Amino acid sequence: MASPSDRSDKQPETGTNQNNQQPETDTNQNNEQPNTVVGRKRKKTSTIWEDFDEETKEGVKKAVCKYCKSEYATGGSGASTSHMRRHIAACLKKKMHESTQKKQATIPFQPSKSGGNPFITPGARYSNEKMREILATAIMVHEYPFSVVEDDILMWAFEYANPDFRKFSRKTTSSDCVALFENEKKELKKLLESVSKISLTTDMWKSSHQVVEYMVITGHFIDAGWNLQKRVLSFVKVPAPRRGIDVADAIYKCLKSWGIENKVFSVSVDNASYNDSCLRCCAHILNLLVQDGLSKIKDIIFNVRESVKYINHNDARLKAFCDVVEQRAYKEREPHYDLAPSPEEWNKVEKVCKLLEVFNRATHVISGSEYPTANLYLSEVWKVKQILDNADEDADLFMREMANPMKIKFDKYWGECNLLMSIASVLDPRCKFHMVRICFPTLYKSKEVADANIKKVKCSLEQLYDEYVALSLEESSATANLDSTSNPSSSQANAAVVRTGFDEIMSIIQENEAIPPKKSELQDYLDEGLYVPNSTSFCALDWWRNNSMKYKILSKMAADILAIPISTVASESTFSAGGRVIDERRTKLSEDSVEALICGA
Repeated sequence: MASPSDRSDKQPETGTNQNNQQPETDTNQNNEQPNTVVGRKRKKTSTIWEDFDEETKEGVKKAVCKYCKSEYATGGSGASTSHMRRHIAACLKKKMHESTQKKQATIPFQPSKSGGNPFITPGARYSNEKMREILATAIMVHEYPFSVVEDDILMWAFEYANPDFRKFSRKTTSSDCVALFENEKKELKKLLESVSKISLTTDMWKSSHQVVEYMVITGHFIDAGWNLQKRVLSFVKVPAPRRGIDVADAIYKCLKSWGIENKVFSVSVDNASYNDSCLRCCAHILNLLVQDGLSKIKDIIFNVRESVKYINHNDARLKAFCDVVEQRAYKEREPHYDLAPSPEEWNKVEKVCKLLEVFNRATHVISGSEYPTANLYLSEVWKVKQILDNADEDADLFMREMANPMKIKFDKYWGECNLLMSIASVLDPRCKFHMVRICFPTLYKSKEVADANIKKVKCSLEQLYDEYVALSLEESSATANLDSTSNPSSSQANAAVVRTGFDEIMSIIQENEAIPPKKSELQDYLDEGLYVPNSTSFCALDWWRNNSMKYKILSKMAADILAIPISTVASESTFSAGGRVIDERRTKLSEDSVEALICGA
């Protein structure tokens, strides 16, 4: 038997079953002010209101008993409630309800073994506001339309499960989603306060149902538990003409709103012309290389694709192909089909597939967002350069012709040394500087250029480490000053006490320890032998977490660098959700609602 609900003072909204083709609009464009998950009315102070609901009938406020529905006059806040107490003391239906409750033990909801229901609190009474929050969460996570709460059959199911359930409109649900997003945003802000550095990925997207373009900004960082986190921070419209300054302004506004404008470590973007000063997306560059190469054999690719389409056009044709494939007489059986690749073309396709297999593998590795990819950048770029050099020296002319434009594009984007990504490979304990020394002679044309870039990486690594050391000393000094100012009386008292010999020795030791050691953590790390993992499922971030006590400063630097994403796949994946949220029926949603639905999920 369901227990009575904790009802709010305001009457619930009653939804109607509207036409499913009606476009959804934002609640901010209507005069109605629906209830939201947050910002509830002030509760009644008297405990008698636990058994009564306040309703307005014909302009007069009435107190309605939750059990027998008897009505009593009420003067609002501060009015006498004695007559209501007398009724409750004699209400037969209330006594029957209490008797039933005593006989029927409360069902203790236990979390399931599959992870548990986060919305269930053992022993809690039903709350319609909690139900609204759950439905708002479902709409944001699963991208349901707001009108789902006005589906009669679904609402009947909720009422059947609990008669205390009360309907509400799509307008209320829209406001609930925005309110829920604002609450989640506050929690994320608290989390970002403890983050030292954050790396960003961003990309542009144009809805097929609107004439505007959106920009998504995703933050990547390492939390206090050494877990790689990613969060969609913003999904906003960028006004025309969308030049570099417009994009930069939109990014800065996002950072300012989150309070992380001084914590940005890197920004990874696509390959648009206005992004020349940012870290370019590796996946985009690999795609450009492949497209340039395939343009040389586009006729062969067209024939192969048309052949596959022709065979798979219907099941009868596919069966016929399977029957004759061993007879090698397909051309004679299908005299009207003239797009079949020749044996020479099939040999070319086989060679191209072996070449593209390397690109496919590299794209798969660098597109991950659940593990660090910065330390894998250099090895994948080196592998691509190696395969292009081999293709450029191939005996077949068509392979050389295909490799040439790909190498030109490679030199355009990766011809210069990427210091930050090279440093990331050094911070992989399996490789350290060996990765740089092996890869650079292949990546650069001459030994002199390779040696100069190796030296540049080493100097940049030392300079970056020195910055982290200075920052660590500043934090230690600030903490010491805070401790001394917060407890001045104890400091004065200690000064008046005669110091013991042990105190004198400890003072000398602390002064000596304050002097930076001759051998830094960085040098100690580089001088140690390479780490050999027991399995292939090695994660550099886990290694630094396990060695954070040994390398207190260097581990912080490693965490910030390993959090850098080398592709914008994390941001681009948001666009698939954007296409579902901003469909042909939801083109009138406001910017706030769109951002809440995309970022809140």
